[in-house]
Amino acid sequence: MMEESKITKRELNKAFWRTNVGSISFGYERMQTLGMLYSILPSLEKLYPEEDIEGRKRAMKRHLEFFNGMTTMNGLIAGVVIAMEEKTSEDEKESVIALKTGMMGPLAGLGDSLMKFTWLPICGSIGASLALEKNALGPILMLVMFAAVNILMRYYGVHYGYKKGIDLLTTGGSAMIQRISTMANVLGCTVVGGLLVNTVKMSVGISYKIGENEIVVQEMLDKIMPNLLPMLLTVGFILALKKTKGKHAVSFIVGTLVFGVLLSVLGILA
Repeated sequence: MMEESKITKRELNKAFWRTNVGSISFGYERMQTLGMLYSILPSLEKLYPEEDIEGRKRAMKRHLEFFNGMTTMNGLIAGVVIAMEEKTSEDEKESVIALKTGMMGPLAGLGDSLMKFTWLPICGSIGASLALEKNALGPILMLVMFAAVNILMRYYGVHYGYKKGIDLLTTGGSAMIQRISTMANVLGCTVVGGLLVNTVKMSVGISYKIGENEIVVQEMLDKIMPNLLPMLLTVGFILALKKTKGKHAVSFIVGTLVFGVLLSVLGILA
């Protein structure tokens, strides 16, 4: 006989409403961690009542791990996380965090493609066409169209994620969770690799002459491997953040700005 679910529609609706304000607590060290914890907190309180306050503390501490996703898709992640928290034993809780962090990258890429690069331009085009005709409804219609899809995706994302999260756990078990987590991590690395080329810019400004020929260092590096310096810079930051457990992320950002400006003034960087 299937065990009755402790999570009701009330907790899921609370998670949906809270995802709409999840980025208010955004910080450059842990990004959306507090926002996601705030979204699932009513469900954690239901799963870990006052009688198990230590279990609730452990659950909250678990979910203070780094998290950063696309806000529209965070509802889906919250639904899956709530389902996993409900159905996994205490020894399996690490798989909850593994799957949560594994989903954030791929779903962020999907959400950006659907919302920012597809639906938002459509809404903007419709709103702009009306605005050019001096119709005040143009910007209003744009905001309403975008917000409507955004809210619906959050709402149904929470409920669908919770439903499918339970199905995943009851039919596939830990092996299925591990496979999906691995696939999500691979896809996330692919998405990050693709974004690296377009977001990280770094080029050498040094050139020198040998006889009549001018040698441009950046052109030589591009022949060896395009975007070599951005890749090395990114890998260096990943290793540094991993070694320091993300404690000095703000210092790395400030240091990068200072050294970037200094090297540009000296002509080392273009």
